[in-house]
Amino acid sequence: MAAPLQLGMFVMPIHDPEKPMAQCFDEDIDLALKCEELGYTDFWVGEHHTSTYENIVMPEIFLAKVLGMTENMRVGPAPVCLQYHHPMQVANRLAFFDHLSHGRLNLCFGPGAVPTDMEVHGVHPKDMGARVAESVDCIMNIWQSDPPYRFEGQFWDFKIEDHIDDEMGIGALHKPLQQPHPPVYVPSISRASKGLEAAAARGFRFISHHMIHWNVLADQWKTYQRGAESGGRETTPLDWSVSRNIFVGESNEEAKQFARNGSLGKCIEYILELTRRTAPAGVDMWARDESQPTEEVNLDYFMDDVVIAGDPASVTEQLLVLREQIGDFGKLVVVAHCWDDRDKWVKSLELLSNEVVPAYNSAIGAT
Repeated sequence: MAAPLQLGMFVMPIHDPEKPMAQCFDEDIDLALKCEELGYTDFWVGEHHTSTYENIVMPEIFLAKVLGMTENMRVGPAPVCLQYHHPMQVANRLAFFDHLSHGRLNLCFGPGAVPTDMEVHGVHPKDMGARVAESVDCIMNIWQSDPPYRFEGQFWDFKIEDHIDDEMGIGALHKPLQQPHPPVYVPSISRASKGLEAAAARGFRFISHHMIHWNVLADQWKTYQRGAESGGRETTPLDWSVSRNIFVGESNEEAKQFARNGSLGKCIEYILELTRRTAPAGVDMWARDESQPTEEVNLDYFMDDVVIAGDPASVTEQLLVLREQIGDFGKLVVVAHCWDDRDKWVKSLELLSNEVVPAYNSAIGAT
């Protein structure tokens, strides 16, 4: 029997830079409280340092406030941009945060993608993958061992050896509350990713990007299963979180028009333009396959093939079709968009939770 679908929320965030920053953050807090009310299991927030659109600099600070206002929902930074921070600092602050959360912390480890974030931190794009991998190794070593410590890497060195005083409690680093560590996820965008295979072998879970076509999603699950098998692990649908841009309205026509013309469509156009300017492959990184012409990777393509919008019955059917195409996935992570019409976005959340998900779970025979 299938397990019921769980809901998560991902706040990149993408906000209108003309909106006052405090209002942006207040609306994101309101979104978190609504997700708690509606039974979302996970709430994720991204990290960006030099963007007026993506304007949450340290998700842990934001999520600490969310923790104090909620009781059940798990929270997590997505991702912690490991190439920008010393791994000892990351390991210690996240272990502390896990205790502060009473074990409600999820983690997502990955790179950042904003060019000026890399520039201000002195990180070259070609080193990004190696820096993240080295940082993960260092963090896991800290969490799974005791002092003395000595780590000598390509990008970071640290040691605690010379001044350890066990009697005075000097020289220790924090260990997480959740053992051996909080659930760790990695973001996934591409096909046949060696990084995803390695993450699966270590027992990490993954979150598929919201801009990718269903056939890329299907390939990612196969890649993940290969990696898990190489690490002697069996996979379950809860290993996989699929993020999607979703809007549920009272009618199909209203929902699709609002999704296209409002903040959801503007967000997709923003990401397309950003990748056009900064990604080595440009917008081709979002193509359904290698045969799709670059000029067709546009808003029309996303609205037709990737975005899920419609009335509750239509959205339920689209999610069931997606499951047929890619296989079972345990969590659906909804992408947050700037509230250009607060009432419509809140109503969409309610319809998704109260009508779509129950109908979906009934259709797949979940209890």
